[in-house]
Amino acid sequence: MITIHCFANSTMKSSSRILLFRRNLPFSGCPLPKSHHFLASNLSNFRINSDHTCKFRSCPLQNLGFRRVIDHTQKFSRVPSPGFGQSRVISSGNVRRLSVISSVSSDVRSFSTSVETRVNDKNFEKIYVQGGMNVKPLVVERIDIDETIENNEESRIEVDGNFLNGENVKGVDESEVLITKREESEAEKEAWKLLQDSVVMYCGSPIGTMAANDPGDKTPLNYDQVFIRDFVPSALAFLLKGEGEIVRNFLLHTLQLQSWEKTVDCYSPGQGLMPASFKVRTVPLDGNNEAHEEVLDPDFGESAIGRVAPVDSGLWWIILLRAYGKITGDYTLQERVDVQTGIKLILNLCLTDGFDMFPSLLVTDGSCMIDRRMGIHGHPLEIQALFYSALRCSREMLTQNDASINLVRAINNRLSALSFHIREYYWVDMKKINEIYRYKTEEYSTDATNKFNIYPDQIPSWLMDWVPEEGGYLIGNLQPAHMDFRFFTLGNLWSIISSLGTPKQNQGILDTIQAKWDDLVGHMPLKICYPALEYEEWRIITGSDPKNTSPWSYHNGGSWPTLLWQFTLACIKMGRPELARKAVADAEKRLAVDRWPEYYDTRNGRFIGKQSRLFQTWTIAGYLTSKMLLENPEMAALLFWEEDYDLLEICVCGLSKTGRRKCSRFAARSQILV
Repeated sequence: MITIHCFANSTMKSSSRILLFRRNLPFSGCPLPKSHHFLASNLSNFRINSDHTCKFRSCPLQNLGFRRVIDHTQKFSRVPSPGFGQSRVISSGNVRRLSVISSVSSDVRSFSTSVETRVNDKNFEKIYVQGGMNVKPLVVERIDIDETIENNEESRIEVDGNFLNGENVKGVDESEVLITKREESEAEKEAWKLLQDSVVMYCGSPIGTMAANDPGDKTPLNYDQVFIRDFVPSALAFLLKGEGEIVRNFLLHTLQLQSWEKTVDCYSPGQGLMPASFKVRTVPLDGNNEAHEEVLDPDFGESAIGRVAPVDSGLWWIILLRAYGKITGDYTLQERVDVQTGIKLILNLCLTDGFDMFPSLLVTDGSCMIDRRMGIHGHPLEIQALFYSALRCSREMLTQNDASINLVRAINNRLSALSFHIREYYWVDMKKINEIYRYKTEEYSTDATNKFNIYPDQIPSWLMDWVPEEGGYLIGNLQPAHMDFRFFTLGNLWSIISSLGTPKQNQGILDTIQAKWDDLVGHMPLKICYPALEYEEWRIITGSDPKNTSPWSYHNGGSWPTLLWQFTLACIKMGRPELARKAVADAEKRLAVDRWPEYYDTRNGRFIGKQSRLFQTWTIAGYLTSKMLLENPEMAALLFWEEDYDLLEICVCGLSKTGRRKCSRFAARSQILV
């Protein structure tokens, strides 16, 4: 096992954080050489001087994020970021408005590593985008400012609603044109300050944000740690603002923690497991009181309440890795050998064969955002949606070669089977509930209608009057003789974002949220699940969990503002941003006043959570990310997926080889592909 030490003098300022890594992979601060081989023995030579400077080659992140088109003092010479779909420049006062309208591209990988060398004061880059919000990766074509700009649909400049050609474009006073920039509200200004204050530093570089940063909290428990799932909205906020260094550092440093050999009562986590969180701890250095070392200490669940390993951490890590590449245009990170290895380890852990008959991922209770016992063990929708998203991300990012061909085939097979399984068996609307209501039970055959032996008496009384006439949703869980009809918000939103549901189902989910706005949104977006567990049902399912004692509190139907950014992304994808704007406006009225709580209590989300932490970072980041996505909806297109029709042509069940009845996928395709 290789250990990387960072040493510092005892006079180090408390704000300086240095991490110690144990890992037999390359140090994450610098890109790997082209060779796939790495001399691990060199790792032990890394040291830090007492002046807090690291003795390894500095590899600053290239600024491939948002680069301004025009600002108050510069001419029209800077480059819109890759993925910045439509660059719109608006003036103040009497200054004219200028828009650069772009058209199409296909691949940015060849451009992303060399863009910095192609920009100078006399050139700017012409960016093409097609398909509205459904933006594909961009390719950039350099043109000189003096070059004639033809007045066509591929490249044109608009001033005050009029399109200019190469002759009259020179009439635009570039020094007067300002970048689109609305004035930030006081809530946004405060949120950005709080987000910056929550940043955790290592060796002078940012590596993440702590879960909560309440100065009045004397017992932070693990809220002073960096959680992988919690950091995702923070990462997106930084990326959308053009600050990619912290995200790159986070991805690489958490990769170093993968497969840490820790145990819970002598059992080790599976290879490829990502930690739930990590913390920087300071420990004495070999009894020397004048020097110390800081250790990056991960938690794989062995310290968590309930001792549950996080299933979702690795899935979130893959999703964030793709988002980093899409927004910054820096695809070199995901192409690194150590990163490719990390992706494969996570996938191998998730795709391991077992006794389960379903294509969905079998997990324990408390293994995701709902990290308390809430009856979601088995095949919860949240994990399936994140699993599907991570598979689609991995298929995009994996380097295609002989070593990965079998893994890519396994990904395609699982994507196909999982999408069919969720769309066919998790979806409920009035029509489907009527079918379940008339189910026959105890059917023994390969062509049974009631495949999972669901008893009609399981349909809860609240469901009959709650499901709207138009719309529907994906249930929370499905197992033999058990359907959890609760509405779980995160799983349904990610089913939209990843296109796990069909286009019709995705619209139906938003229809349900709109029709049941008071139940699912109320005064504070959004309910983590609906309805809450009560009375004897609560006692049995939660194990009398005191944090979930009251209905409509915490995970038992509480309102979590961090879900706002995922709701915003889903609404933008489905062309219904007005729903997200309404939810953001409702949240904006209270979040800053209430000091950015973790969650809200009561049926309508009117009370700050009884045990809610204040200045919760993912509440802050979720709000900021929502605001930026609504302001720049073209960026949202880089974060969601459209329907993959090729998956519907893949059938992996192999039943036809046994002489049995043909797979039902083909019969169902005409119904689910809408």
